[in-house]
Order: sequence, then structure tokens, then C-alpha cells
Amino acid sequence: MTVTASPLALTPVRDRSRQAAPQVFEHLRTAILNLDMVPGTVLSRQELQLQYGLSSTPIRDALMKLAEESLVDIFPQHATVVSRIDLRLTRQAHFLRRSIETEAVQVLTQNPDPTLIAALRRTLALQLSLADGDDYSAFNDADQAFHRQLYEAAEIPDLWHLVRRQSGHIDRLRRLYLPIKGRPRQIVSDHTAIVDAIESGDPEHARAALRHHLSRSLADSAAIRTKYPDYFRD
Repeated sequence: MTVTASPLALTPVRDRSRQAAPQVFEHLRTAILNLDMVPGTVLSRQELQLQYGLSSTPIRDALMKLAEESLVDIFPQHATVVSRIDLRLTRQAHFLRRSIETEAVQVLTQNPDPTLIAALRRTLALQLSLADGDDYSAFNDADQAFHRQLYEAAEIPDLWHLVRRQSGHIDRLRRLYLPIKGRPRQIVSDHTAIVDAIESGDPEHARAALRHHLSRSLADSAAIRTKYPDYFRD
């Protein structure tokens, strides 16, 4: 099933001090990752121009940047479509993230920082407050904030941006998991185990907790694909 995006489905915010194309890119990327635009949605360039009040050039540039992250498929002279979730790309993103983050938590256990631990626990508290609600976007934002804190504390913030650019497909897979009963609390529990291991200076348990947490992203992919067959591609 192919869905056509309505220009009224989004509410763009324009910052006149910034270039237009990056703002359109960020707005559309967020909508795609949050599944406000599901896989298979057709993006009309003309409708996007009207929606954002822009010429064709910034819209084209934003869509090309989305294509670089494999979030849209551009068919010249035909259509631009939100890409379906590619499990090969989800596995690659998982491998990249696991490789970096297991090393990051090991670094953090070498000299546990009380300030970092306190900041991580505040993020956990925020996640827990959101875990039983239905604002999955807010919960996901808090989830991403937790992991970003690990990168920044390990002094590898540029790698966070690298990982984010490679994670569009696995992020959408994870977003499909969030409505499953108990899944948000499970994520908070996993995060708590990681923080506990960092605080206790235990690199082995920190790495194991991190690997266990990230492995959940792919563990039930077959069941999710069965439930949402139109959202995936081989």
C-alpha cells in the first residue's frame, strides 16, 4: 500500500536565520523516524513547496540528503517515496553502534564520574515518567538523549553524529517496538543496568549490559515484519 503525504499533515517551523534546506531535511527526517510518514509514503515536491513556502531548490536538496541516508527513494521524473525498512541496513547500524558504545561504556567505567552518573539518572527518571504513556516520540527523544550522554562523556561526540546518520532504518524498527506493552519499561531497566555498571566501575558488566540492550533491536524483527509486511523490503 502506498500512502500519499498530505501537505497539512506536518507543521513546519521556519527559522529565518538558517538556510531552508537543512530545516526541511530535519523536519522530514523526524517525521519519517517517528513514523508520522510511514514507509511507502509518496512525497510530492509540489505539495512540499506549498507547505514550506519555498522554491523547488531547497526541497530538492532536502530530499537528496534524505536519500543519502536511505530514508527516501528518489525515482527521477516519477516520484519520491519514503523508503521501506531494510533489515540489512538495520544490522549494519546495530554492528556500528554496538562496536562504539561497548567501548564507550568501558572507558566510562575506568573513572566513574559522579556528575555523569547523576545526569544519566535524571534522564532515566524522565524516561520512566514517560514509559507508561503514549507519547512515544518524547520517550524516544529521552532514549536518544541517554545514549548521546554516553558519547559525550566518553569524548567522542562526533561519532554520535556518525551513528545517527547511519541509524534511520534501525530507529524506525525500534519505533515499531515502542507500543508493545512493557517495552518502554524494559528499555529503562536496560539503561539502569548500564548506569549501575558504570557507577560500580565494572567494565565487563557494563559491556554485557550494553550488548544485551542493543540486541533487543533485532531480536523480534521477524515478528515485527510479519505484523507490518508493507513497511519492509528484502
